[in-house]
Parts: sequence; C-alpha cells; structure tokens
Amino acid sequence: MGEGTREAQQFEGVIWRFSTGAQWREMPAGFGAWPTVHNRFRQWRDAGVFEALPEALIAEAAKLGRVDLSLVSVDSTTVRAHHDAAGTHLDPDVLTALEKAAAEEEKARRKGAARKDRTGGTPKATRSGKNAGAPGDGAGSA
Repeated sequence: MGEGTREAQQFEGVIWRFSTGAQWREMPAGFGAWPTVHNRFRQWRDAGVFEALPEALIAEAAKLGRVDLSLVSVDSTTVRAHHDAAGTHLDPDVLTALEKAAAEEEKARRKGAARKDRTGGTPKATRSGKNAGAPGDGAGSA
C-alpha cells in the first residue's frame, strides 16, 4: 500500500471522527491505528491544511467555472459595548455608589494582596482570633 493510499485512509478517518463525534479510540481499524490517525490529524492541523483546504477547493471550482456564490457563508463576532456607548443613562447617585463600591473592592483586594506578600501566604485565624504564624504569636519560634 502506498503512502498516498495510507494518507487517504487517515484523512477519511479524521472525517469519520468529526462526523460521528466519537472518541479517537473508537475509530474502526480500517482507517489505521487511531493514535497514528490522531497524530496525522495534529500534523495537518498544525500545518494549516484544514484552513487551506476550502480555499483550494474554491480556487479549483473557479478554474472550472463552478463557483456558486449563493453558498457563501459569513461568520460574525458579537462585541459588547461599554454602557456609555450603548446609550445607557444611570442616575448620578447610582453611578457614584457604583464607583465607590468598585474603589472599595479594589482597596480590599490590594490590602489582601499586600498581607499575603508579607506573610508568604494567607493568614489563618485561630480560636483566639489572632493570626496563626503572625509575628509575636509564638508559633514557629525555636
């Protein structure tokens, strides 16, 4: 069996895998050993074969005068705009309260990060309410 025939079987195995949604391990042996087919798929993916394939098919169809633009599909992306850009109007009191809450949250986050940096970890409260491992608690002293 030639290399081209093996690659054709492996390509059909890749098509089978994605058309059925089955796991690679469930692949019928007729396509080759599943690890080999999977490795070939990864090589083709990394080389950009699957991105180039539709372009090559369209180019070949155009050469033959068989391009049907009614089948063209356009993908889109949805982007959320900031509330100011979207025309949302907040009551000034609500906006002030939100900004104050955000500032307090940021201050608490920074304070927690600074405490963690000083102690090398997150402080743990003991029954007495003191932080275990904090300087002066007697823990860890020799």
